[in-house]
Amino acid sequence: MNVLQPNKKTAIITLLTNGVSQREIGRKVRVDRKTIRKYARIAESKEPATGSISKSPGVATGSEESVDQNPPPRPPASQGSAAEDEPRIPAHARSACEQHRLWIEKQVRLGRNAVSIYQDLVERFAFEHKYNSVKRFCHVLRRKNPTQYDRLEFPPGEEAQVDYGLGALTRKPGTNTYRRPRLFVMTLKHSRRCFRKVVWKSSKEVWAKLHEEAFRYFGGSTRYVVLDNLKEGVIKPDLYEPELNPLYAAVLAHYGVVADPARVADPDRKGSVENAIQHTQNTALKGRRFESIEEQNQWLGHWEERWAAVRIHGRMKRQVQEMFEEEKPFLQDLPLCSFSYFSQETRTVQDDGAIQIHDCYYAALPARLHTKVIVRIYEQEIEIIDPQTLTVLRRHPKGTRKGMVFMEEKDLIFNPSRQTCYLLAQAAAIGPCTEKLCKQLFEGEGRLGHRRMQGIIALARRHCAVHIEQAARIALERGIVTCKIIRKLVAGIAGADLAGKEKASGDFTQEHSLIRSPQDYALFFETHAAGTTVANPINFSERSNYEQNN
Repeated sequence: MNVLQPNKKTAIITLLTNGVSQREIGRKVRVDRKTIRKYARIAESKEPATGSISKSPGVATGSEESVDQNPPPRPPASQGSAAEDEPRIPAHARSACEQHRLWIEKQVRLGRNAVSIYQDLVERFAFEHKYNSVKRFCHVLRRKNPTQYDRLEFPPGEEAQVDYGLGALTRKPGTNTYRRPRLFVMTLKHSRRCFRKVVWKSSKEVWAKLHEEAFRYFGGSTRYVVLDNLKEGVIKPDLYEPELNPLYAAVLAHYGVVADPARVADPDRKGSVENAIQHTQNTALKGRRFESIEEQNQWLGHWEERWAAVRIHGRMKRQVQEMFEEEKPFLQDLPLCSFSYFSQETRTVQDDGAIQIHDCYYAALPARLHTKVIVRIYEQEIEIIDPQTLTVLRRHPKGTRKGMVFMEEKDLIFNPSRQTCYLLAQAAAIGPCTEKLCKQLFEGEGRLGHRRMQGIIALARRHCAVHIEQAARIALERGIVTCKIIRKLVAGIAGADLAGKEKASGDFTQEHSLIRSPQDYALFFETHAAGTTVANPINFSERSNYEQNN
């Protein structure tokens, strides 16, 4: 039996009486703290109630107790009656930092670490104890506030939550290996009724079809669907304007549902479906193996109807099926027909005004050449959509073999028949005679007359339509069909018209009551050139009349 030496026993009792902490006594005397606590209890039982060592239970410095169990020392009982009722901390349990508690608590709230607090204690308060004492004291003061979780409740038919998980081990078709397929779960937020199904692979179309199947399983659709930011549903996550997958958004719009993606790294927003996936994995699928994915889906359907739907929900304290019967009338009605699935791609309009899809060509006009358009490929047809306005430009039946071309006559950029209509329209804009002349040229020569028609129409760039009409009338009367002669006729008519205008403008009036005589201008220049002034200036016309009379 080990017996403590008398000198160490005396040292322990002396240090405890002087208020030294148990950790410090253990370092100085080199004795286990259990032994020190034993002699501390013996010393407390021998001390009076007003002594330095209290009979109240204490906690050693650096223990894991909270700071509320380690208050600062109170004044002696003689200073007030209230102090007698409050517990006292034994001297051996007091921390060296206790007298600086208020200041240290303030520094801890500011986020400072124990090293900086210890350095300031030494600099400002002449702290003589070790750093470990400050570190233990700060560790007790630092407390984490409990995480707050909001309780989300929604009216019937308001919201559904969807997510993927992992199913049970299932044999892959044609192999002897077992893999875990993807488990899709949709949970109605109000009633907690779930739709569960496993699939081997996921895609945009599979994700959308699972939603459609879930809506038909429930017999209606909710107004909102909450999902996380997986690629099948959300192309680009954003806090304010997330970009949805076009196919997924079209399916939800077909059923009158609005997608409400949760924020990134915020699974608590869809906690109901997270708990449903965990409940399915731990209860329905834990420790099971299936030989086919159809077998697992059949088991999930049976388990939902036999056990999950009739259970009493832990928080709601009601049966899930009963709550679902109350929610079902509030679900939105389903459309009469299913959604027509498509794949969406982007194409560039080629030089001939067409786009190429799966080795077939489709007219894209009125889309401009070399611009991009959105193409939706359905099972039986394709749609060409303007990316700016999202309006449907063209619809075509889907090609059944390679090399098929879907272009109407009006879609051909150069078409001789369409070119004839274009030229005749331009001739009609000049005048009826010009239109009649061009029609005669086309009826007589066919497509070869296009060039002569273009030559006649091109005269409108440099000559007036009136002159062309006069020349066309003369050509019709005389049976002229040569483009060169018609051009000479137009040039002659335009030249004669210009000469007539010049001749009309060349006969000037020499005498008029408003026109001054040349003598008035001569007198004006002679007077000012000589530098003389007239004493009694008179009107130039009166001066001239005076000279003529004398």
